[in-house]
Amino acid sequence: MSYDDVTDATEDGEEHLVADAPGTWTDVPLREAMRLLSRVHPDQIRLVLPAPGDPFGLPGPGPFAANALDVGEGVIAGRLGLVPRVRQHTSGSGDTFQTVVWQAYELPNEPGPILTGAAEAEADLTAALAEATATLTKLDVAVWRPELAGALSALRRPDNGTDLPPGFSPRARRLYARASVLDRVLALAAEVAPGGAVNGWEARQRDEALRPLTIACRRALVAACNSPLDL
Repeated sequence: MSYDDVTDATEDGEEHLVADAPGTWTDVPLREAMRLLSRVHPDQIRLVLPAPGDPFGLPGPGPFAANALDVGEGVIAGRLGLVPRVRQHTSGSGDTFQTVVWQAYELPNEPGPILTGAAEAEADLTAALAEATATLTKLDVAVWRPELAGALSALRRPDNGTDLPPGFSPRARRLYARASVLDRVLALAAEVAPGGAVNGWEARQRDEALRPLTIACRRALVAACNSPLDL
């Protein structure tokens, strides 16, 4: 996949700009900023999906780490960190539109590699899923909802967008597809919380059961996306 293809997939009809990119004095289109990434080896470009209590993948304290943790996502490209934020705009006629601005930060040191590989992340995800399922079954707080069934059916379709582009290993592609579906299911489960829980204690137990699975799912997505490419 070329950088133009990456830009097209990222923008998907939206306007994306990059702020404070090296060598620029104003916000520049994402496609223009992508030229900077062409100097970085693909294996030095990686996704991070940090969350409060789980700063996994962040290079250490600093503006990039703080903002990526606040947003919940970021991209590291060599000594450059990028964090996306959505800006809302209102035109003179009252129409509202939005722009995604990727704020660039220079990292003090080039981060080392993320140690969790696809195989380890896959094993962790399987174990976390089994443990969460057993706990929820024991608590009897996992409830089935018709809207969740419909969403799961839609996610199983071949065109559900849960595949990595060419260049990734079969294991990474399989892990990404599995973790993507599970990530959406967890998001749907959060929307219908507290599920079958009938009191505060059961609701807390449900959340505690799902928390390790959510972390394992997020780390699986990171491991799959950051897997070495078959160039």
